Amino acid sequence: MTSNLLNDKWINLDSHELRLLLDARIGHPGQYDGHNPDKLYLPLADTSCKIVLNFRDKKIVSIEPGPAFDSAEWKQIYEEVETSILVGRIKVGREYSFSSYRVVGSWRGDRSGVQILAPPDHAPRAPVERAEHPFILEFPMTESNYLPITSYRRLREHRDLTLLLNILLRARINIQPRRFDHFWAITNSDLSALEVKWVQQSYFATLGESVIDELSPPSKEKIEEIELEKYYAKLGYQGNSLNVPADLDQSICLYRSLSPSDREKFDRATFWMDMATRQWNISMSASYAALVSAIESLITTQGRGVTKRFKLFLENYAPGATLSDRRDEMYNLRSGILHGSELMQIDQNLAFGWDPPWWDQRELHDELWTLTKIALRNWLKNPTII
Repeated sequence: MTSNLLNDKWINLDSHELRLLLDARIGHPGQYDGHNPDKLYLPLADTSCKIVLNFRDKKIVSIEPGPAFDSAEWKQIYEEVETSILVGRIKVGREYSFSSYRVVGSWRGDRSGVQILAPPDHAPRAPVERAEHPFILEFPMTESNYLPITSYRRLREHRDLTLLLNILLRARINIQPRRFDHFWAITNSDLSALEVKWVQQSYFATLGESVIDELSPPSKEKIEEIELEKYYAKLGYQGNSLNVPADLDQSICLYRSLSPSDREKFDRATFWMDMATRQWNISMSASYAALVSAIESLITTQGRGVTKRFKLFLENYAPGATLSDRRDEMYNLRSGILHGSELMQIDQNLAFGWDPPWWDQRELHDELWTLTKIALRNWLKNPTII
């Protein structure tokens, strides 16, 4: 009997998808022996162990038979991997995302197969313009014969595409967090009788089918496409509904065509860009560090010093936006924050808006925010190694 049950053809198999299948077919919860954290015994260790999963770099690299291994059971699992994970039908996934600009009408990328739709009439809407406005995002995905894998793929593609749109669009684009928080909130606007409640952060609206055969019919009203230079030249909130750059479809296709390693790097960058916004209300220091992490996600770890590579990256992907000395200030502030020797003034003192220490740091944050989004968009067009 072979010592490695992981077929050579499965080299690009998603380990999370394989784990979903093994958890259902072999059993759970799994057990470690304490001596090797890279081994997981399913469903438990010792004599009840059927298979042993060996991990390296966050991936399953081999599977060993255990004392309770059942070859007939494994044959069924092998066939299910071949038919439920490695192959599948192209479908359309659907889920709610949120925009800082109200979404009116629809937009469809003919090449990417991505569609943005205004929320249905029954969906809850924000009564003010500066808010998180729901919309439905539709996108191509591969359906599996095993429903949990299909659900995992839908949620993964929805998250990745939403964070990509957060880079490509002027609006803030996000999803609701999966680990919900609870907090105190004022639930009415009557100042004479304020109502305060302990509430859960969440959003729910009927979606309909989450996986469909083809894109939903677009609405008669179309989301405006704007020429590239004009689109990104606008600063601040203009009071308009969501619009998109004219090359949005092309940019989504560029993202989809990235190599697996480049896509993994870019997904890390979009994650940190999203964190920069989420952390803003808690800590400007953490938000600022997240912006630098977004850039560092795309920088190779080989060769030059970190600061030099940071400056070189911005010089190549956001040229002319700031002076060299300003880039030094940006990275020095980041180093102080992450090494524990620095906090932004607004996080530690009562910051007066026009005082030089506070204002300079606020400007550094705003400049780095703009530079980061420019650099990420330009890197997507030319993901060379720096």
